Amino acid sequence: MAHQIRTNVMAIACLALCIGGCNSFPSKNQDPQKDNKATYSKDLRECKEDHPESSAGLHFKRWADCMNIKGWR
Repeated sequence: MAHQIRTNVMAIACLALCIGGCNSFPSKNQDPQKDNKATYSKDLRECKEDHPESSAGLHFKRWADCMNIKGWR
């Protein structure tokens, strides 16, 4: 019984973190000239190349940080 409760709590915590992470991913550039889909795709592709996917899921945080450095908020 305690194991099932612990599993449910962990699942809810993971879901909350995933939802929070999606809301905080940068999507608007501070520079109006760069605030377009082509630049966004290029910058995200570069960030993904610089920070490959990891099994722990930390790559999403690294991608968001990389996009912030490039001016995306």
